[in-house]
Amino acid sequence: MHPQKVAFSIVTDLSYEEAVRRCRVALAEEGFGVLTEIDVQATFKKKLDVDRPPYIILGACHPPSAYKALTAAPEVGVLLPCNVTVSVEEGQTVVRAMNPGVALGVLQAEGLAEVAEDVGEALRRAVQAVASTV
Repeated sequence: MHPQKVAFSIVTDLSYEEAVRRCRVALAEEGFGVLTEIDVQATFKKKLDVDRPPYIILGACHPPSAYKALTAAPEVGVLLPCNVTVSVEEGQTVVRAMNPGVALGVLQAEGLAEVAEDVGEALRRAVQAVASTV
């Protein structure tokens, strides 16, 4: 897994479909629910008549952490949910999850750093689980 400034990511030999399936399972095992789903490939085709490789954005929410974050700083809602993507780039399947430390760090509100660290670790584990052998 490659930590990046805004995202944790892996490149895997899994098919796109299998990576999406495993991503959903791994997020659920970490206590996340998927609240939103955006099929970027289909949206670009419909709205722009542009063909692009598969790309999905899953809006994942960890309710206990979201509650803590919103209690600490109500404006954090504009940074929720945690986005996780699965895409095909240059023939490889890529899984990314936002780094909540970067996102929540912009608010500098008391109590958010701990929430961001906990959620970040859970997202890292979920991303890593996608590539692990099942």
